[in-house]
Amino acid sequence: MPTSPSLFAAPPAVPGTSSLAAHYQAVRAQSVALVQPLLPEDTVVQPSLDVSPPKWHLAHTTWFWETMLLQRFAPGYEVFHPEYAFLFNSYYNSLGSRVNRADRGTLSRPPLADVYRYRAYVDEHMAALLARLAELPPTATELVELGLHHEQQHQELLATDIKYILSTNPLAPGYLSEELRVKSEALKSGNSSLLTLHSSLSEATWLAVPGGIYAVGHQQEGFSFDNELPVHEVLVAPFELQNRLVTNGDFLRFIEAGGYQQFQFWLGEGWDLINREGWTAPLYWSKTAEGQWLRYGPTGLAPLNLAAPVAHLSFYEADAYAQWAGARLPTEAEWETAARYFEATPQGGNWLETGHFDPQPLPADADPTQCHQLLGDCWEWTYSPYHPYPGYQRAAGALGEYNGKFMINQLVLRGGSCATPESHIRLTYRNFFHADKRWQYTGLRLAR
Repeated sequence: MPTSPSLFAAPPAVPGTSSLAAHYQAVRAQSVALVQPLLPEDTVVQPSLDVSPPKWHLAHTTWFWETMLLQRFAPGYEVFHPEYAFLFNSYYNSLGSRVNRADRGTLSRPPLADVYRYRAYVDEHMAALLARLAELPPTATELVELGLHHEQQHQELLATDIKYILSTNPLAPGYLSEELRVKSEALKSGNSSLLTLHSSLSEATWLAVPGGIYAVGHQQEGFSFDNELPVHEVLVAPFELQNRLVTNGDFLRFIEAGGYQQFQFWLGEGWDLINREGWTAPLYWSKTAEGQWLRYGPTGLAPLNLAAPVAHLSFYEADAYAQWAGARLPTEAEWETAARYFEATPQGGNWLETGHFDPQPLPADADPTQCHQLLGDCWEWTYSPYHPYPGYQRAAGALGEYNGKFMINQLVLRGGSCATPESHIRLTYRNFFHADKRWQYTGLRLAR
């Protein structure tokens, strides 16, 4: 297995052309680092359709570089293996047939060692291509930047897929280091201040955001996905937003008040779903025979941290909580307007590089007049459909399949999470999922 940096090593900020080669190496190494705590057997498992095996992620991101860059811009390049395009294409119809998504867990071959060899082979050829990038058309540089962000998207998926995979094992194995597992054991025995943090956490406060006509969409220099454009004006009425994310303690009150048993708080589809699936709490929560709430996290099962932001909620659960609380979810235009109004920045947020792999409590002395946790910790559900912005035009070919073809029957989430690489996020970033999905770090913030 190749060597790699710490799980917590941060790649440099989004670079200019001159530093793309260094950024490429850092991003590629980060993907390998995320998989290193696993056993080879862990990397093949696919316990649900939403989850892809870690081995597949490592190979697919490599296939992306091979297909999008090397086969196009490296004369005489020979693919590593002629069948890998079929095995590791994800959803690009314009690039040929592929293994069904539900069957990715059947790929016991190629072995993990061969996937690492594949990565090394492609990295060697990419190094040569990046060395002469200035000689290539500007399209090549644009594709390198897209490839970096594509791989960072898969790093977030790696973190969340690994969590789901390990959580389905009856042994509930932890992902992080032995040192953190020891801390987890202290949690299980009750010897931790985490269990009392909620008592010192102030109630959320409401912050006003003035109404007006606001520009929405990517307005800065640097990379953005096509779904963040064009910039357009939106009329936003005055509204209020809570100064922090909803916590586990907040959500526990909803559960204890019978929130999952009272249909009046739920959208019809959500009510049908929770009854069909038997949901009575967020994903990864469980209750012992003695009545103690536990939650599966990066170190295994541990008592519920009441002060941490609640995560792994479907849109239906987030909306039901908002209805119960006498509030609502913000729209994505409101969220972006508030993020600009409160001058939110990624610096100091809880990202993949932070190494927690879990949402973190807001400090008890946090200023209640400021808006916190807008970037990092949890993706925030909005009550906005994932539709194209006015004037959006889907690109031709494979790049047009990246975002445009998914603009139906999904909802927008904003803000990034503890599994998002910091250099990957922007205020204008539009994540999107179907309303029932909850294996990602999805949470909520109330608006009114």
